[in-house]
Amino acid sequence: MTSDRYQLGSIYLNEADKWEHHPLDLEILKFLYHSGCAGGTVLRGLAGFTKGGGIVTTSLVDVGSKLPVVVHFVERLVKVDEVMPTLRRMAGKRLVTVQEIQVVPVDPLI
Repeated sequence: MTSDRYQLGSIYLNEADKWEHHPLDLEILKFLYHSGCAGGTVLRGLAGFTKGGGIVTTSLVDVGSKLPVVVHFVERLVKVDEVMPTLRRMAGKRLVTVQEIQVVPVDPLI
C-alpha cells in the first residue's frame, strides 16, 4: 500500500447552481483541472432534498428542476488543503465534505 495520504473531496450542489453565470459543477471541474488535480467527477442524482427545500425528482413534472449534483475528487492531502479555500468560496452555502481514504494502487501484474 502507498504511504501517501489521500482525501475524497465532495461538493453537494444542484444543477441550477451558477458561478459567474456558468454551471457551478463544470466551473469547479475546470478549477480542479487548472489547479493540477489528478481528476474529478460530477454525479447527477435522480432525486434529493435539502433541509430548506422539498423533494425533487427526475419525473416529467420536475423537468428543469434543481436536481442534486455532486462533484467528487480524490487527491493528496496537501493538494486538497491547497484548493479548499477556493472551493469553499465557490460552493457558498452548499455542503462540502472531506474524508480521508485509502487508495489501492494498481497491481503491476495485471
